[in-house]
Amino acid sequence: MKLENSFGYKIIDKWFASKKLAPFEFQKETWQHIANGKSGLVNAPTGCGKTFSVFLGSLIYFINEHPADYKIKKNNGLQLLWVTPLRALAKDIARAMEAVITELGMQWKVAIRNGDTSISDRQKQKRSMPEILLITPESLHLLLAQKDYPDTFKTLKIIAVDEWHELLGSKRGVQVELAVSRIIGVMNSEQGTVNNEQITFDSNAKLQAANPKLKTLSLWGISATIGNLQEARDVLLAPFTLQHAAEEHIIVKAHLNKKTEVYSVIPPEIEKYPWAGHLGIRLAAEVVPIIEASNTTLIFINTRGMSERWYQTLLDIAPHFAGAIALHHGSIEQELRLWVEDALHTQKLKAVVCTASLDLGVDFRPVDTVIQVGSPKGVSRFLQRAGRSGHQPGDTSKIHFLPTHSLELVEAAALKQAMKEQVIESREPMILCFDVLIQYLCTLAVGGGFRPQEILEEVKSTWCFSDITEAEWEEVLLHITTGGKALAQYDEYKKVEVENGLYFIRNRRIAMRHRMHIGTIVSDAMIKVKFLTGGYLGVIEEYFISRLEPGDVFTFAGNNLELVSIKDMTAFVRKSKAKKSLVPSWMGGRMSLTANLGHMLRQTFNKIADNDLDEPELKALEPLFSLQKELSHIPHSNELLIEHLEDKDGFHLLVYPFEGRQVHEAMSAVMAYRIGKIMPITFSIAMNDYGFELLSDKPIPVDDTNAHDLFTTENLLADIQKSVNSVEMAARKFRDIAVIGGLIFQGFPGEQKKARHLQSSASLLFKVFREYDPGNLLLRQANQEVLDQQMEEVRLRNALQRIQNSSIVITFPEKLTPLSFPIIADGLSRNNLSSEKLEDRIIRMQKDLQTVSAKKV
Repeated sequence: MKLENSFGYKIIDKWFASKKLAPFEFQKETWQHIANGKSGLVNAPTGCGKTFSVFLGSLIYFINEHPADYKIKKNNGLQLLWVTPLRALAKDIARAMEAVITELGMQWKVAIRNGDTSISDRQKQKRSMPEILLITPESLHLLLAQKDYPDTFKTLKIIAVDEWHELLGSKRGVQVELAVSRIIGVMNSEQGTVNNEQITFDSNAKLQAANPKLKTLSLWGISATIGNLQEARDVLLAPFTLQHAAEEHIIVKAHLNKKTEVYSVIPPEIEKYPWAGHLGIRLAAEVVPIIEASNTTLIFINTRGMSERWYQTLLDIAPHFAGAIALHHGSIEQELRLWVEDALHTQKLKAVVCTASLDLGVDFRPVDTVIQVGSPKGVSRFLQRAGRSGHQPGDTSKIHFLPTHSLELVEAAALKQAMKEQVIESREPMILCFDVLIQYLCTLAVGGGFRPQEILEEVKSTWCFSDITEAEWEEVLLHITTGGKALAQYDEYKKVEVENGLYFIRNRRIAMRHRMHIGTIVSDAMIKVKFLTGGYLGVIEEYFISRLEPGDVFTFAGNNLELVSIKDMTAFVRKSKAKKSLVPSWMGGRMSLTANLGHMLRQTFNKIADNDLDEPELKALEPLFSLQKELSHIPHSNELLIEHLEDKDGFHLLVYPFEGRQVHEAMSAVMAYRIGKIMPITFSIAMNDYGFELLSDKPIPVDDTNAHDLFTTENLLADIQKSVNSVEMAARKFRDIAVIGGLIFQGFPGEQKKARHLQSSASLLFKVFREYDPGNLLLRQANQEVLDQQMEEVRLRNALQRIQNSSIVITFPEKLTPLSFPIIADGLSRNNLSSEKLEDRIIRMQKDLQTVSAKKV
């Protein structure tokens, strides 16, 4: 039936008309595909109605099925399962869904299930499942750990995976893949046989004959900006290729011209010798008029520590903002975060200083302006954050870019060009995450048990585990039943029992411990922060607090706090009036430039080298570029610049691949190793997103005769392993894998083990596996994740191949250049200077260099 002729469509169309709105074509297209029982991926810009494309499709489907009594039918069982990565996102979507259902006069119930859902609410859901359940990947797996979970899905019509671009490429995405494969498996087994013949997974026609419901079960991903759209669809829908040919799966793309306006905050004075981080706070006064001219503003800061500092700075320079601005990041107590989100909705706040905690599609309609402080490090992230403003169809998104050092204005110009050319990052799907698979099998073993051959076929239907071998599967089963080769002597690793071919967990204590730690997000040990007088502020990483003494003052949740004592993983504090305080730094705070933004940055340097300064950001930097050209060289995209510098600190070798901090970290280590093979030499290494520095006390033997050879891809893997402490890196990575795989128990609530205890437990297991089971799957996974994630081996290889096809330009500047200064300034922390002394030294270096320039003129 044509969608427009259906009763359900007419009802929804009438609802739109009552709002003086009309559905977009991509929404109607999605509704038609849902009506036809198809599955696919919806791709649309932020704030253009992606949610309604699938949600209203489910309502239309139901109304068409029950045209006479759709308003009075209640307790229909689960119809729409909505998987979302963020708790705040679920709350916002639920609010929007409930409003529509009420206005249509339907009896559908909407419920949320995540870590914040109370036990009583979960019991209500168990007794009577709502028609729409919004759930996180972790809570979906907890649902699979219930004994009667198959009954939950017997009425299910649509699975929607929201913000799939955020989940793809993460272990949470793998959790979604496995959960989808199990739900399909449950629906497959509802009828089980055709003409007394057992259905198998390779008999597709029989499968559909056995269970016609499969034709009506749809799976839809919902995605904003992503480069590999087709692959994203194929990863999510991989288990559905049993029911539909892959080419039948749909991509619904919204061809909407979402307008985004980018304004760069140009500093009044451009520093010819910039250094990272300091300029942002100095420009805080420029933010005040932007906030005042806007209804509501989101100020995105890349790290939690800097967001604390920005919040305090804004209050210091604009005291009239007190009560009108708030702070929001992932470590602040949930109740405070929810208050901030509600205050945004009700327009009680003028501005919110936030981190990635407000990145995703939370619908804050009053927000009309976004400020990005510092480089977002990626095109997609910049677009996502810009889309937080003007979050309605037809509205213009406005984003202001505020640099934290002068050179970041080049990134602003690169971002604007990338947006014009739609150069969007891809998210690479993860492969063979055995730690997630081990956790998943234990979940099924808790939830009534599983039969290996049946589950293996489902697991192999997923993208992540499509290449799993029989030997690997057997080792996974051995791991959960005996602990594997190395741990077979220890009873605590024998979790799963086998009886008549059924794998299950009977021990209640093991089952309880497993349920408590379902999930793949592993962070450093957190300590609660509480006032002595009562009142919970949030959590902070143990490594930061452990460095403080009672009486020390630090900034957290927008307050200056004095540490009183630490007891039972809780830091007790009181408010302090001290003007000086320490700003917490969270582990892993420095993001790295994406490959796409690196590419656009190199293209922008083509313009700079050719003196084509058409963008205002580039025009403002003309004095800096002139000095760089005078002292050294400005590289084109097909050139690699190397600078040799000598000063009182030693001999500096500076290399500028513009590939991002993480790639430069690996590349610098490999270069140091390879140069060390030419002659015995010791290096100190520093890097930023633009390049890296090797510092030595003797001249560094790199010249035209050997430069290309040093950047070869030959023996790269071996050189990586020799140049960095890959064993130590793998050991640290193994800790997370061991936690996810259930080898390490993190403790009961309020009794979490300290980070150092977890690390020592993981290190012991790591050593045992290396010695007694060197082929262990989890050990292999740790080594692979180090290469893929920390060393970015594929991207490093691609960068070296690009350099091989480029010209290498070697210069010998007499003093520090504008490009070299921020890297060398970053490397000064090698001397263990305090932050005040470090800042003083850098400012003195700037003045000295500017004085030299003035004398030369």
